[in-house]
Amino acid sequence: QVQLVESGGGSVQPGGPLRLSCAASGFNFNSATMAWYRQFPGKEREFVALIDPLGGTTYVDSVKGRFTIARDDAQKTVALQMDSLEPEDTAVYFCRAPVGWGQGTQVTVSS
Repeated sequence: QVQLVESGGGSVQPGGPLRLSCAASGFNFNSATMAWYRQFPGKEREFVALIDPLGGTTYVDSVKGRFTIARDDAQKTVALQMDSLEPEDTAVYFCRAPVGWGQGTQVTVSS
């Protein structure tokens, strides 16, 4: 059974950091490209970042230089380190694997 469980969301002031984590099970994690998406209220999910099995990364332009995606194949986790957060980053963040989605975790950036 595929499971993707996100954690680490919450509220933070502008300029602050948050770290999201996604624990994966039920599929071959080491061979999977893993990604983070986010969904703003009333909008469709949009791509944020991905990491391939070799560690290659891709980011949406709006988060380049602020967010870092990383994977731990031994722990079967993928993390999203978010620095210099802006109110515009407020969204529900989802972990994505080729085989499914996590349930999402809320990130709120507000003073």
